[in-house]
Amino acid sequence: MSSKKELSQEEKIARLQLIRTENVGPVTFRHLLSRYNTAINAIEALPELARRGGRKKPLVAAKKSNIVKEIDFLLQQGGSLIIYGDQLYPENLMATEDAPPVLMAFGHPHLLENKNFAIVGARNCSAAGTRLATSLARDIGQAGYVISSGLARGIDTAVHHGALESGTIAVLAGGADVIYPRENDKLYQAIVSTGLILSEMPLGTQPQARHFPRRNRIISGLAKGLLVVEATFKSGSLITARLALEQGREVFAVPGSPLDPRAKGPNDLIRQGAVLVENAENILDVLRLMDDQRISEPQYDFFENTPLPQTFDDEAHQNTLRGILREKLSHTPMPIDDLIRLTELSPAEIQSVLLELELAGEISRYPGNRVAFC
Repeated sequence: MSSKKELSQEEKIARLQLIRTENVGPVTFRHLLSRYNTAINAIEALPELARRGGRKKPLVAAKKSNIVKEIDFLLQQGGSLIIYGDQLYPENLMATEDAPPVLMAFGHPHLLENKNFAIVGARNCSAAGTRLATSLARDIGQAGYVISSGLARGIDTAVHHGALESGTIAVLAGGADVIYPRENDKLYQAIVSTGLILSEMPLGTQPQARHFPRRNRIISGLAKGLLVVEATFKSGSLITARLALEQGREVFAVPGSPLDPRAKGPNDLIRQGAVLVENAENILDVLRLMDDQRISEPQYDFFENTPLPQTFDDEAHQNTLRGILREKLSHTPMPIDDLIRLTELSPAEIQSVLLELELAGEISRYPGNRVAFC
């Protein structure tokens, strides 16, 4: 399901309806599309899949009328709807394991077609860090890259200011219409005018702590590389850097004094192999080497090339498979590759049973292609 195409309006509505359905997350959404080709077909299959997974109460898709109202409201506010698989959807982000099925945008969506580089850093940053972040964002932007960040106070704010003229994308943890922090109201409006505001959350959603890691995977997923400018060991910027590494992106870091807690994060990244950055050329040199490299999609979809065995629709066979998986699963997230190895079942069988169990609300998915009991 990685190829982009022109989606019909009915399919767009169905894809938003699918991701707004209980127990359907980004990974499950993609597997459903892989197995059933369209969201329209997947929605029809949901009740039976959840029943087979052990759900007692029928699983009903989100109301179509509510989805139509959501889309209409977005368009009335001047926003754009960007659906997974459609022409506007950015290729780099589509290649990630848990790509957001829907993005809501204000501003200029055509910026998603340009080369992208991300810069993040500490909220409580130094004056020197602010100046450097602004300068690097401006220089890399002028070299032809759209610069992404998270609109947070501190380094993110400096990054957006530096890249306003060349083009910048702000990825929000709340709804695309919710300005956070409020002090960035003027910056938000400036980005709408010349750049792009982006979020996977419904309009009006207030940002909560659990939303920020999800937001961070979009920042790194859009980009060919990510730079960290000042970050403590427990900062969200290091979470973004870890996500970037998992997504196969190049990670860069600005070194600092070992006496400054804000330098501990970047210094540690450099020890682990991140590119040491003192100026924009350090970054551009690496990006030029990557220009001819396309980010390929990880092989997480098993239904496209591996048909299910004929015995899979047999009720007794299904019960046996679920029993085997339940024995191996626990409340500690486990890589799906390990499940395949331990059970000696085919990837298609594993993914099919996991799909049913998730729709039934029995398991949850975690970053790194891992699953666990809820």
